[in-house]
Amino acid sequence: MRSMPDRLRPLTRHRLFWPALVLVVMILANAIHRPGFLSVEVKNGHLYGSLVDILRLSAPLILVALGMTLVIATGGIDLSVGSTCAISGAIACLYVSEAPDQNGMSTLWTALALACGAALVLGMWNGVLVAVIGIQPIIATLILMVAGRGLAQLITEGQIITINSDPYRAIGLGHFLTLPLAVFIALAGTLLVAAFTRRTALGLMVESVGGNAGASRLAGIRSGRIVFLVYVVSAAGAAVAGFMMTANVSSADGNAVGLWVELDAILAVVIGGTSLAGGRFSLGGTVLGALIIQTLTTTVYAMNISPQTALLFKAVVVIAVCLIQSPQFRATVSRRRAGRTPRPATPRREKEQVPA
Repeated sequence: MRSMPDRLRPLTRHRLFWPALVLVVMILANAIHRPGFLSVEVKNGHLYGSLVDILRLSAPLILVALGMTLVIATGGIDLSVGSTCAISGAIACLYVSEAPDQNGMSTLWTALALACGAALVLGMWNGVLVAVIGIQPIIATLILMVAGRGLAQLITEGQIITINSDPYRAIGLGHFLTLPLAVFIALAGTLLVAAFTRRTALGLMVESVGGNAGASRLAGIRSGRIVFLVYVVSAAGAAVAGFMMTANVSSADGNAVGLWVELDAILAVVIGGTSLAGGRFSLGGTVLGALIIQTLTTTVYAMNISPQTALLFKAVVVIAVCLIQSPQFRATVSRRRAGRTPRPATPRREKEQVPA
């Protein structure tokens, strides 16, 4: 009969095992530090609690990270998602603030449509630069990362646009079936991306382009179209995330909305097990990575860590998580614990004497 470690070894090799284990450990650590962390209350027919807040606040990051996963799977990177969040949120809030009826549903849908259209144009811009012109993804998206933040400032005229719209506020703070509406939006986005990438040939094409773009072209896959498409999808996810971020505070600040969200999205993708070199990707791992990032942020605030050291603490924890789920690192640690056993000496063969 196999021992317990032998039975668990196949489970530890699953790509979602270590991210899930880290998330559970972080939740347990918070529960020990704060006894009421796991408590969930029902107020006015809505669920409230730290776990519910983590799900709600991680929803924008999940949407951004899903698009980032597809981009990274093709061997690229998108540093402009934060600026796209700021631009989409600024356009939506500007339209709502200038509308005669801010609480009208037609105002809400028109604002969302205009902002989504602008975000799709930004995604197509990145796609053209990378897939058509051939600029390196990190350079192409860095251009929009810098210019997009300035464009968001131009839209808001350097001011914070404040709105008073209950329908728009519901995107980030509303509830549906006792849970935050943002959770259902993130779930719908995850299921939609999973349906197109796992139930159709699109996912295989994305992995093929990321694994070997030249070979995929020889196989008949139009890699340029695939690369163009993933940048558009990334911009669409960033746009919806921008709506959530601005709805949470009922205002749009072109300099603060989506700031550094691209770094959190990349960390979530890497923690989830997707390689930055491209190829195979894991949507479930990305969702777990986003939950880990948000749980870590909640932990930092709960422990009253100063803002000066919060980012350093976050970086140390993320490095530890990446090392824990690295097979090479775990193999090195296990070899050092076991110690190097000397190899048995092989007897030397005596040279045969050839008779003269």
